[in-house]
Amino acid sequence: MKVILNQDVKGQGKKGDLVNVSDGYARNFLFPRNLAVEANAQAMSEKANKDSAAAFRLAEEKADAEAKKAKIHGKTLRIVGKAGQSGKLFGSITPKEIVEVLKNQYGLEVDKKKISLRSEIKTFGTFECDVKLYTGIVAKMNVEVVSE
Repeated sequence: MKVILNQDVKGQGKKGDLVNVSDGYARNFLFPRNLAVEANAQAMSEKANKDSAAAFRLAEEKADAEAKKAKIHGKTLRIVGKAGQSGKLFGSITPKEIVEVLKNQYGLEVDKKKISLRSEIKTFGTFECDVKLYTGIVAKMNVEVVSE
């Protein structure tokens, strides 16, 4: 009997998979526990609709990430840092500060965990950083730290 799984079932498959199981297993185990539904025409059309909606959502997220990448790739962010008495940067520039500048200059919301710096920014100058926008989509940009 062909069934569509409502939840992950060990040894059978993941949620949403169409699997072939024995009739007794389906009737006595999967159906009473609401782990699966019979793969009739209605259930198959619902599965197809869910799959196409998920694919559409992923395509939109990817297109959005590509648009963000085009907006910031290769650009230079200018961050003003406090200088100590010796002319050195007071503290360091963190991904949180980079996120704030990205939001102010470009209007982009990016999680601070998605920004990777090659090294800590503890001096004035220009540094490279990567912004991970989506799986496989990374924007490279420069961060220029200047004194007040």
